[in-house]
Order: sequence, then C-alpha cells, then structure tokens
Amino acid sequence: MSEPVIPDLGSEHLVVHVDRGVLHVRVDRTERRNAFTQDMYRGLKRAAIWADRTGEIDAMCLTGTAEWFGAGGDMGGHAADRETLAAEWDPTDHFPFRHFERCRKPIVTKINGVCQAGGLNLVMYSDVSVASDRATFRVPELLRGAPDPWMAARLAEHVGPAKAKYLYFTAARFDAAEAEAMGLVAKVVPHAELDQHVDWVLEQIRLTGPQSRALIKADINDRLPEPDAKLFASTILSPEMREGMAAFIEKRPPAWPR
Repeated sequence: MSEPVIPDLGSEHLVVHVDRGVLHVRVDRTERRNAFTQDMYRGLKRAAIWADRTGEIDAMCLTGTAEWFGAGGDMGGHAADRETLAAEWDPTDHFPFRHFERCRKPIVTKINGVCQAGGLNLVMYSDVSVASDRATFRVPELLRGAPDPWMAARLAEHVGPAKAKYLYFTAARFDAAEAEAMGLVAKVVPHAELDQHVDWVLEQIRLTGPQSRALIKADINDRLPEPDAKLFASTILSPEMREGMAAFIEKRPPAWPR
C-alpha cells in the first residue's frame, strides 16, 4: 500500500515524510537556531490537522536538526500577510499548540537538542516526549516582556506551581535529566539511542487501538486548563514588550519602563 501524499505545509523549513503510518516532521532552520516563523508555526498546525484527518496516519513525530530542536518564535516578526491568514485551514488559532492537543493521533516529540520558549510549548502540548541526554531547556519569555499564555497554561501542570514559577522568573537553563526529574519530558535516553528509542515508541503506539487511544488522549487533555489568549493579546506592542524584544535583538539587558 502506498503512503498518503502530504500536502504543502507552507514552509520550506519543515522537512516531512510518511513512514509506516507515521507523519515525520523535522524542523530545519539551523541558521536561525530553528526559531519558528509564523509560516513554520502554521505549517506545524497544518501537519497536525492533516494527520488528524488522514485515516492511514497513526501518529505524528516532530524533531529538529543538528543541535537544535526549537528556540521559540523568531524575533524578526516574520508574519504572513492577510491573504495568507485568510487561507488558513483552521483560522481559530494561528499557533499549533492547541491543535497538537486536538489532533486525535498521538504526537511524539523527539527532542534532539536546544528546546526553549515555543519549542518547549510544542513539547508540552504533545503526547509523548523523548529527549536526548544532550538536550537543554529554558523558559525565557519574561526576559522579552512576553507573558505567554500557552506556556502558563501547561508548565505548572507538568512541573507544579513552585517549579514553574522558578523556571519562569529565573529563566534558568536546565538539562535533560532535570527535565525528566521534574516531569517535563517522559523519558531521556543517550543521544546515540534517540532515533532507535523513538522508533520503538512509535511501533508501540501503532499496536494500540486507534479509537481507544484517541478517547484516552481526549479524556486526559479535557482536564487541562484553557490558555487565556487575551493575556498575550493585551501586551502585544506594549512598551514593556517593545523594550524586551529590542533588548533581545540588541543583546543587552532590558531597561524596563516603570
């Protein structure tokens, strides 16, 4: 049986193929540390929608390239024009995070390297996360003056309120062993074994009943809090966010307006 044909996801930085019922997506923008443009985010959303709609697909697997999984949203503001937005497959949410949860197929994140900000959101909104022992993590949003509601809605669910506040307010980097110990990722394996272990995970997923696993995924995710998108919308282009973004681009400490 031939594999289904993947539609154009709208970004040259998403490398895709189907193998044995799994949609594989690899982020490949290493010259920008795999930072996500708006088109890349929308491409990941489209991947989840297509996997959900396609009967031959049992799961989706997302990974990065070289030492980068994903460094968060691109601070250059690569936004699409209104015509592109109007053509969206699902215009209700232009970020892919909730679509990862809504997709009835399990989404596996294979964390090969640096994972922070939006990259970490993708991990938390996925279903099974396996990290290389070389992977590192960070929650840097507040350094940019950006109160990310998607992060806020899931971080404490994974690690507890005390640890979530520590990670948010210090923006401290932490390694894969710490991420596993605090419940942020499901499993850490030696880097050389990452591909093999994720292949095994995907094989095990395909042995389970499709309807039953979809019901269990929905039942677990229905208990999670809804992100408050107004939290982010109310601060876009505020003086604080402008200063945070400028400080990041200019590689200097922010001078917060008071």
